[in-house]
Amino acid sequence: MKKLLLLAAIALIGAKSAAAWSGYGHEIVVEIAKRHLTEQTKANIAKYIPYDITKDASWMDRNRKGSPWDYSNDWHSYYYDAKLRHNPNGKIRHGDTMRALDLAERNLPIYRELPDSAVIYNIRMILHFAGDMHCPSHCKLEGGRDDGPRVIIKGKEFFSFHRLYDEMPQTLFGTERTPAEIAERLDIHSKREIKRICKGNHHDWAQETIYRTNIIHQWNPNSESEVLRDDTIELSKELVEEQLRRAGYRLAHLLNKYFGE
Repeated sequence: MKKLLLLAAIALIGAKSAAAWSGYGHEIVVEIAKRHLTEQTKANIAKYIPYDITKDASWMDRNRKGSPWDYSNDWHSYYYDAKLRHNPNGKIRHGDTMRALDLAERNLPIYRELPDSAVIYNIRMILHFAGDMHCPSHCKLEGGRDDGPRVIIKGKEFFSFHRLYDEMPQTLFGTERTPAEIAERLDIHSKREIKRICKGNHHDWAQETIYRTNIIHQWNPNSESEVLRDDTIELSKELVEEQLRRAGYRLAHLLNKYFGE
């Protein structure tokens, strides 16, 4: 019995740490988005999720394995090749993050025709996958670093290169301040700039993310070495902050698009 409990605890720890941006980072993304939702959007969403939507920021992570939704496990990341092109065949069985957002794009414009449970599920999808799409470790370079062995920065060990970026919001901001407080600090762009950032669709945003986040592999090009540059975290700060912003702005854009009327 003790062995079973230990294995269960290990599984829960692994599931939690596998979340892009971590739960803290996902909540920051949703908090940024909430600052840009219209009143009509808020009212329409509240008909389906009558509580703070930040609570569902990581619902897809909590229900990705061993549940009726285990097919969604593949949706949390996407691959690109050496020529910086999205490879939709990187996860062939159930699709990738783009597949999940394609489904939301198909369903939510007609949300009033769907069962409430379907609308709730699709809202939870975009709350989460808008964040995943912008996370450097969930936008995966084929053949690059991923979940492999530990990495070391200035003698400090991290479980993996992937985990390093998943946990980067806590590393940069700590957890003393609430996600809402971090969102207020990060929300610096003008309406004009936000409009530019939200131009296009989620496929355009994914391609931009590929171009922007590939730099993490340029900073540490030797995937065989577990020792990373001493200044990896400092180099990553501006990139991570901007990716969180863009995820939040684009999430708000999608929610306003679907629920703003």
